[in-house]
Amino acid sequence: MIEMNVAGIALDAATRLPIVLLKDATERRALPIWIGQSEARAILSALESERPPRPMTHDLLVNCLDQWDIDLERVVIHSLQDNTFYAVLTLQQGDTKKEVDARPSDAIALALRMDSPIWVLEEVVADASIPVDQEADQQELEEFRAFIDTIRPEDFIQSRGGNEPSAESSE
Repeated sequence: MIEMNVAGIALDAATRLPIVLLKDATERRALPIWIGQSEARAILSALESERPPRPMTHDLLVNCLDQWDIDLERVVIHSLQDNTFYAVLTLQQGDTKKEVDARPSDAIALALRMDSPIWVLEEVVADASIPVDQEADQQELEEFRAFIDTIRPEDFIQSRGGNEPSAESSE
């Protein structure tokens, strides 16, 4: 799983629908998830630390979880089927953990309010993410190729007497 952070809300240029954009810690991969208008407002208000005069739906749920001493351990976006993302909330109360199915947009809105991590399965990131920094990706690939070109079998051989590298490999 890859931990991701909410980078913000954008509008799809073609459909004018809101998109929540998640980025990995290196900010080299972005995962766009199309969401509804009300969910976009809920996420934006959490990002901007806005407090409505009366609790909105996500705030109400946070208040209920707090009253019952239930923690939102994490959100996991676990699959993408027919262009629909699926997520679960991992809730914990004492020693008891439960997973609850949720729309990713609602799960993200809750995670932001409860300061909980958002995780995405590698397969989902591989299938649906977009590269953010292609130059860094290319540079990393070139550095790896240079490493592979210079490595020798002796670099992996260790002396039979212990864990120290042999004299030939310490050049």
